[in-house]
Amino acid sequence: MVSEEYIGRINTILRFIDNNLDNQLSLEKIAEKASYSPFHFHRIFKAITGEPLNAYIIRKRIEKTAGILIRQKGASVSELSLQYGFSSNSSFTRAFKKVYGISPSEFRKLSPGKYSKICKVESKNGQENQIFEKYICNINNQITWIKMNAKIEIKEFLETDIAYVTQIGVEGIEQAFDKVLRWGRSKGMLENPNTKIARIFHDSFKITDPDKVRMSICMFLDKEMKAEGEIGMDSIAGGKHIVSRFEITVEEFEKSWSGLFIWMNENGYQKSAHDPFEIYHNNFNDHPEKKCIVDFCIPIK
Repeated sequence: MVSEEYIGRINTILRFIDNNLDNQLSLEKIAEKASYSPFHFHRIFKAITGEPLNAYIIRKRIEKTAGILIRQKGASVSELSLQYGFSSNSSFTRAFKKVYGISPSEFRKLSPGKYSKICKVESKNGQENQIFEKYICNINNQITWIKMNAKIEIKEFLETDIAYVTQIGVEGIEQAFDKVLRWGRSKGMLENPNTKIARIFHDSFKITDPDKVRMSICMFLDKEMKAEGEIGMDSIAGGKHIVSRFEITVEEFEKSWSGLFIWMNENGYQKSAHDPFEIYHNNFNDHPEKKCIVDFCIPIK
């Protein structure tokens, strides 16, 4: 069992890595920031994240470049490889193909709706074939879904403080929500009807394996509070957001997110560097049709 103190320190390091993927990130430098010896830190990091530190950093850098290639068709592969710490274009391409099965140049040619880590990529005689799962809808169906099921607005958000726990992968996510709710209940916050629970996506299911996607399960705060064990403190940046209200089943979340990002592209908006998130307005177990009333929020430039 990993102690809450360890988890709290790793929370800080995960944010630090996300914000410094284009800088030098050595084991020694990161361990020092966490106040551990390199050997001790490496063991703790792997126990919590399930990956060695170096493998985690390389994967995050590759996924970062994949996101840029999806959003910015004119991005230079060579410049990205240098910006994110690869010694050469060929080493970057090898690392990229190891994650996605295709080269960065081939990946860039795919439209945002045509690639997903959910799909399976096989290679035969150098030919990559993408086999998409049956529930990945085509773009027209996703646009139709959004028009029928979403109320979309552009809203300005103020910076909001949050208390959160880190969740890596989809397995065990219910327990992460329970931890936040128990903490909120112990602080008397659930007595306030305006208290909201949210989920922030630091990775995208489009470019990261579901068992490696990092999320923050969080509660909005209306006053300053201190980190406590597994419960970390952070904030959601203010600014302009696409906000879409849905009343959907749990099975419809993937379709809704995909459709909303397509709507964003079709309407000429660009996602900012901040992470998208969901805000929950009910307990779906109390809904007669087991539906979630939820806002999907995409920060935009």
